[in-house]
Amino acid sequence: MKPIFKLFYRIYRPASSLWYWARRRFTLPGLCVAGGVIVAGGVGTDIENTVTYQIFALLLAFLILSFACSRFFNAKFSATRSLPRFGTAGQPLYYRVLVKNLTARPQKGLALLEDLEDPRPPFEEWLAVNLAETRRVHPFRYTGRSGVSFKLVNLKEAEVPPILPGGETEVRVELTPLRRGILRFNGMTLARPDPIGLFRSFVKISAPQTVLILPKRHWLPPVALPGTMRYQEGGVALAANIGRSEEFVSLREYRHGDPMRHIHWRSWAKVGKPIVKEFEDEFFVRHALVLDTFTDEPRSEILEEAVSVAASFACAVLTQESLLDLLFVGPESYCFTAGRGLAHADQMLEILASVKNCAGKNFAALEQLVINHVSVVSGCICVFQKWDDARKKLVEKLRALGVPVMVLVIIHPAETKPDAGPLRDTPDCFHVLEIGKIAEQLAGLK
Repeated sequence: MKPIFKLFYRIYRPASSLWYWARRRFTLPGLCVAGGVIVAGGVGTDIENTVTYQIFALLLAFLILSFACSRFFNAKFSATRSLPRFGTAGQPLYYRVLVKNLTARPQKGLALLEDLEDPRPPFEEWLAVNLAETRRVHPFRYTGRSGVSFKLVNLKEAEVPPILPGGETEVRVELTPLRRGILRFNGMTLARPDPIGLFRSFVKISAPQTVLILPKRHWLPPVALPGTMRYQEGGVALAANIGRSEEFVSLREYRHGDPMRHIHWRSWAKVGKPIVKEFEDEFFVRHALVLDTFTDEPRSEILEEAVSVAASFACAVLTQESLLDLLFVGPESYCFTAGRGLAHADQMLEILASVKNCAGKNFAALEQLVINHVSVVSGCICVFQKWDDARKKLVEKLRALGVPVMVLVIIHPAETKPDAGPLRDTPDCFHVLEIGKIAEQLAGLK
């Protein structure tokens, strides 16, 4: 089957390039005229019995004239974007572009187009995405298909106000990112239609920039998260893996086993015996947010929704004056802690924006990471992409260790709702979220 898919890919690349070029170069009337040329050319081949060939000749003449007129647009411009630091997937992103006319003539009737990084993947990734879609839905069945799209943004064309010679104008641009991650801008294009209004001339401006697109978030009601306050030796600073807490409490006499770096040398010199600094140990709530990244699909819709759910909990938990440890597996096993002054929600979202699927490791890697970490947490929030034996086993181990667990499983609409398994006795801790209804189902959590 691979040679057949290679043939499809070789057709897909030039076909998508041609369609992208046509949508940018032709105005809407121009696309209609170009379509008329194709239709009239096919119908008008019989010149003895039809006059459609005359329509074909007329429309083709209009297009050729438009092409010729577009060659005379030789203006020069400079442009500077004012991009925000972050955007959010699914939410409009607004920013401004300062355009300067570098010619001695006024310029009007311009439109600004953004030149983004080519979203089309290499063959291996394209093949993996299409095979995953085929496995999920029967090849000859069209119901339940979400469609394979590699589009990164919905970009609106921005009109540029008339610019005086040597003058500047500000353009407001709107785009809607469709996926999280780094959105790369290669440059900008200023387009002007020909006098007939069918074809557009381009002036390209190099302006490479990037903006980080954060995962989309859903509103969460006040949720009774699992777990209570637990003793954390060394306080918050120890929880962040940077040593014992810096919250100084008092001085006391040296006890066997106290670290030498905590000795207060001035007090020792004053009283003639070892004196050490005592630090505050704290009780506080600390949750583990476990994100399942194990999938072979490079652009898995379930993974994207799982990241969005994790991002929603990250923002909600951090407002409750507690610590949150994000645990997931990528090229390595990762644990990031936020809350109570250690990090902010934005930093957690930045991490989630860059999470990718983990195809080369076994789920046991995440199980080991979580089990090694549960001794310091009050409870676990697990966001899973499936509900199989490996994930049930992890939940059983956590419950055996006395760690309260909340499980959220993401499924496709066509899938059967899974059984709660080891959480049958606590149905409020097991939630199945269906793609397309996740926002509504999260809003109903208690």
